[in-house]
Amino acid sequence: MEGSWISILPFLVVIPIAVWTKQVLPGLLVGLLIGSYLHTPSLIGGMETMLHYIVQALIDKNNIEIIVFLYSFSGLIGMIKTSGGIKGFVEKAAEKIDTKKKALLLTYVSTIGTFSAPTFRFVTIAPIMRALLKKVKMTTKELGFVIETTATPIIVLIPVATAFVGYMVSIIQISLQNQKITEDPYTMFIKSIPYNFFAFVIILVGIYLSFFHHSKSNAPTQVETEAEEEDWHTCHPAVSKDLPSKPWNLLVPLILVILLTLFLTWWSGHTKANSFFGAFIKADVLQAMVVSLLITILLSAFFFLFQRFKINDLITSFVTGGNDLMSVVLLLSVVWGLSSVAEDLGFSQFITAHSGWIPQMFVTPLLFLFGAAVSYFIGSAWGTWGILMPLGVSIASVSGVSLPLIIGAVFASGSFGAFSSPLSDDTNTIAKILNLSVVDYARYKLKPALIAAVIAAVLYIATIFFI
Repeated sequence: MEGSWISILPFLVVIPIAVWTKQVLPGLLVGLLIGSYLHTPSLIGGMETMLHYIVQALIDKNNIEIIVFLYSFSGLIGMIKTSGGIKGFVEKAAEKIDTKKKALLLTYVSTIGTFSAPTFRFVTIAPIMRALLKKVKMTTKELGFVIETTATPIIVLIPVATAFVGYMVSIIQISLQNQKITEDPYTMFIKSIPYNFFAFVIILVGIYLSFFHHSKSNAPTQVETEAEEEDWHTCHPAVSKDLPSKPWNLLVPLILVILLTLFLTWWSGHTKANSFFGAFIKADVLQAMVVSLLITILLSAFFFLFQRFKINDLITSFVTGGNDLMSVVLLLSVVWGLSSVAEDLGFSQFITAHSGWIPQMFVTPLLFLFGAAVSYFIGSAWGTWGILMPLGVSIASVSGVSLPLIIGAVFASGSFGAFSSPLSDDTNTIAKILNLSVVDYARYKLKPALIAAVIAAVLYIATIFFI
């Protein structure tokens, strides 16, 4: 279909509805519904068209693999929680850590084994820090800030075995397809990682606050004193007193999934390349990650059964854990459908015809700042990425700006909201575990997050002169 102004209507309604409702899904659903009725303007035809786009998205092979990966990954974490893996790790670590330096080093070093998802990071590290709050000698807000800089900002930079990578690659894939760009989406994701400037800057801020900054006041507040006195086992169900304490039930599955992912990724591409590193470039990474995860789940289940855990409990924990990400699966299906219907309405052609006036050096920073504002008000990195990636890739194809640079900026904008927004899951989870006021904690983080965002925007302007 030839591009016209109506092709942008679905996206125009998404953002204000998402900001108004403080939820991403309603805006995406309304956008998809409007796009479907614009495509097929009849009472029944519009609904049938919406169903068609969702079904088409869900039967795509790559999309199914992404859904299986997300559900299975969350299910594995559910099994690890039930088997006492997280609780055991927290207890063992808390026993051995006796200084601030050791506690902060553990926070960073443990990223190697718990980088899979932000919530997973929080429930393995935050309870340890809460138990050691007197020894760490930082305010609870500072401690929460440091922990958060080792979660989403790091996880978005890791290209394998995370809950993010499948989603991130999928939205790149559909955005490239809409523009008829034949680049491999996973390769584009790898190339975009160095351009997620916000993530790098906020990580450096966290390191500075951890090791080089001295708090003006180490005197605990009343809330912090209560947090110290309250048993940390009550801060999250994953570390409940009712669970067994078995740290190897965390370490074994994580080691398995990382090693299997690396091996099967190499195996997938080793016949297509002449070098070891070339095999990783040629590999079907998504399929390798899914297969690695499924093998890990099977072996972990046998490992847990050998310890006399009941099979019914393991199945229940897997299903419960998987269901925790069903909202993300639903979000993905609507994002895929919305992108497809907008493209069929001529979205790319419209952007091509009407965005050439923007000076090249300002395209990327403007997109980043706009996305950062959106992600802050809706509190969702995933939603921001789904909304902005088709727009970013379309603008990049018109303006001649580096595609990896634009993709990196979109991911950086979502990372800003996930880190700083009072509505984000990250903010609310860490505040709950550390017994902080969500609003006060979000206000504390906002200033350094804004400074990091400004630095990132300047870097996007400067980068255009070098690539």
